[in-house]
Amino acid sequence: MKVSNTTKKIISNYTHENVGVRSNLMRILGQGKLGGTGRMIILPVDQGFEHGPDRSFAVNPAAYDPNYHHQLAIDAGLSAYAAPLGLLQTSSDNFHGQIPTILKINSSNTLATTLDQAVTGSIDDALKLGCSAIGFTIYPGSDHNFSLMEEYQSLSHEAKAKGLAVVLWAYARGASISKKGETAMNIISYAAHMSALLGANIIKVKLPSDFLEEDPTKAAFENNKIEIGSLKDRVAHIKKVVFEGKRLVVFSGGDAKNDSALMDEIKAIHAGGGNGSIIGRNCFQRKREDSLALLDKMIQIYKSK
Repeated sequence: MKVSNTTKKIISNYTHENVGVRSNLMRILGQGKLGGTGRMIILPVDQGFEHGPDRSFAVNPAAYDPNYHHQLAIDAGLSAYAAPLGLLQTSSDNFHGQIPTILKINSSNTLATTLDQAVTGSIDDALKLGCSAIGFTIYPGSDHNFSLMEEYQSLSHEAKAKGLAVVLWAYARGASISKKGETAMNIISYAAHMSALLGANIIKVKLPSDFLEEDPTKAAFENNKIEIGSLKDRVAHIKKVVFEGKRLVVFSGGDAKNDSALMDEIKAIHAGGGNGSIIGRNCFQRKREDSLALLDKMIQIYKSK
């Protein structure tokens, strides 16, 4: 684990947390090829729950094996590996201590008819598996938004009390939000700020577009001429709304895309001061050698000045 002045400065924004939480944040920030830079790449593999195993893994059959993902994250020199309970139960004994892990503690699926998530793991599960953090998803805009936030508060309080850091996935969606609005700049900004207000240690949001959803928040962007013309500007604004950059923000890799489009996104995240990426399908849906090469390119961008 690499500790630097950069990571010490970041952790100084979390002095309200206990030593266990801060130590686990430092482990994630100090791990792998980006250790000490203040940047992170996390491999999340919860897509089997969210989208189904065959939609997720059939394109690269090796990815049906939980060990494949854990080994990929280690070999690529990533910051952490995040997965639901069953995956970590299968692989953690083979790779314990080699990379920080994050138990994704709630999940949804495409068979569901409501925008909600079920709690599918416990804090004790995370501790038994040697995890550094838990991950939790909320849906700002959903009819279940408030109950998800209340579940989050209860679980995050227990996790932090036992020394685990907390990563919050904030995916804005619901009946009042259009499909295009799910990545609208004003909606992502609101979701990121709510996540900081909820006490998240690391915030995960989608990359925002330059679209502004028809919402009471839209006028604030127009009247105050908030710059959102480039992805770099939009990333910088997301960092601004999380307490003037005092919270860690990583951005979703989103749907599968070609290398060029993905690299453009990584460059914008880097230039805008984002803390990195949490990227799943764009890694494990490629062949192993292609995924390792892609991740190395991302790492080199995040390490650059």
